[in-house]
Amino acid sequence: MKLDLNKWTRHKALTVCCLLGLASSPLLAQEATNTTDSIKAAIASAFEVEVTAVEQTPYAGIYEVQMGTNIVYTTEKADFVIAGNLIDAKTKNDVTSERVAKLSEVPFETLPVEQALKRVIGNGERKVAIFEDPNCGYCKKLYKEFEKVDNVTVYTFLMPILAPDSMVKAKNIWCAKDQALVWGNWMGKNETPPTAKCEDETPINRILALGRDLGVQGTPAMFFEDGSRINGYMPAKNLNEVLDRQSRKVSQN
Repeated sequence: MKLDLNKWTRHKALTVCCLLGLASSPLLAQEATNTTDSIKAAIASAFEVEVTAVEQTPYAGIYEVQMGTNIVYTTEKADFVIAGNLIDAKTKNDVTSERVAKLSEVPFETLPVEQALKRVIGNGERKVAIFEDPNCGYCKKLYKEFEKVDNVTVYTFLMPILAPDSMVKAKNIWCAKDQALVWGNWMGKNETPPTAKCEDETPINRILALGRDLGVQGTPAMFFEDGSRINGYMPAKNLNEVLDRQSRKVSQN
């Protein structure tokens, strides 16, 4: 079967590669350093994809090839590609998932929260940023779950990607005199946002570009203060646990 890496995503990969934790020798490490550029060029040429980085793994002869937040594996000759999760047979750790999570991290302070809708619950001391489409059913469920969460500021980046009228709704919400009220009425009560116009250009197209740059492929996508992200819906109990954990990490740094 011919693999199209442009369409390949980690969660669709079926191959699981289990390797023993073999340490590379200094000589192999040096050879790996000398071959990463050639591997990058070979994979980019063979599959017509943008390769963002190539790194030698701790497993003998295996190289990690990064394409944004997607990862595949190959050898120093780039003569084959493994599209699947690498599992350390000694520790049982899913090495690929851990690496993807690390590569997906985004420093919270780099997010342009001034271009987001702001919702403060309680004292708002905890923070989360969410990319959401107005027509996203799971975003609506998530909105209601946050009603059960204490002390959090929610920054919503409008990312209209799901339906033809998503952009219309997003613009009407952003241009409303009371953005939070109109957003809440739509997400919580299903009251259609009234028509509104902005004097200035909306930031929605910039948010769409930002979402693409961050690899956001669906909504909701949540970004936390420690840089981590979670894709999809979560119930209030789990949201509280995650937010508490993020707050502890941030306070320790």
